[in-house]
Amino acid sequence: MSGQKDLNALRQEIDAIDTQIHDLLMARTKVVEQVRDFKHDQAIKIRPAREAEILYRLAARHSGVFPLRDLSHIWRVIIMATLSIEGPFSIAVYMPQADSGLWDLARDQYGTFTNMTGFGSAHRIIESVQSQNATVGILPLPTRDDKTPWWPHLVNSNEARPRVIARLPFAGPGNSREQNIEALAICPVPQEQTEHDRTMIAIEANESISARQLNDAFKALTLESVDIQAWRDDQRPETWLNLVELNGFFGEDDRRFERIIEALGSSVRRIIPLGGYGMPLPMAGLMTDKQGGAS
Repeated sequence: MSGQKDLNALRQEIDAIDTQIHDLLMARTKVVEQVRDFKHDQAIKIRPAREAEILYRLAARHSGVFPLRDLSHIWRVIIMATLSIEGPFSIAVYMPQADSGLWDLARDQYGTFTNMTGFGSAHRIIESVQSQNATVGILPLPTRDDKTPWWPHLVNSNEARPRVIARLPFAGPGNSREQNIEALAICPVPQEQTEHDRTMIAIEANESISARQLNDAFKALTLESVDIQAWRDDQRPETWLNLVELNGFFGEDDRRFERIIEALGSSVRRIIPLGGYGMPLPMAGLMTDKQGGAS
């Protein structure tokens, strides 16, 4: 009987803690309502760098057996629930097939109750996001095997163009039906700096520039490229594009872009920043053996 009393006492303690958590969530929401007033004139409320920084800070202070992946998911739900208070929010997801795993990644990042629509065309998603019929678009991570890549559609100087804002999954793949799939999120907001950034740029040139030439130029400028992809449109054979992912944060008017152009020579027409993202949480540390249950 004493054991049962002990268990009841523990359950009462859990109930008291749940009440405190609930009180704090309601208090947090009141603060968010004040933030909403500050953002009143902003058409797009989402701030991806701020979201990443919240999770970086929590991950750094986290301890105990409660899995970090679940903690991250809880905070993603909190972030999206309160973002919906600030204004309308919706997602356009690339869905070439009905069972595309991109839908799962979008749901995990942006919430179970967020309005999401699937599109079979990447170009339609980009148009939808640029016109803000959808707040954020979810597109597959570019690969060298892409015959018709979507990222060249972002290569323009329109200030309202969508930019890359996040890489998914941010805190592990969860139970997505496609475990090895990754995606990028796009939205018409400039990249902001976090602790752990990568930046994506497009280099437009009159002729082909090899990955070796690019890496040599970056090395001379003490820059580090993570990935390089080349593409040329058959309809514009005089134009070559390189998609480059760089370690670190580069603002839209970063002077280092001029230095890259100088290092590569006169064949380069321009560099277009395509946005970037705070790095997803490392898989090491996300997985923790669970003990217990509902209690």
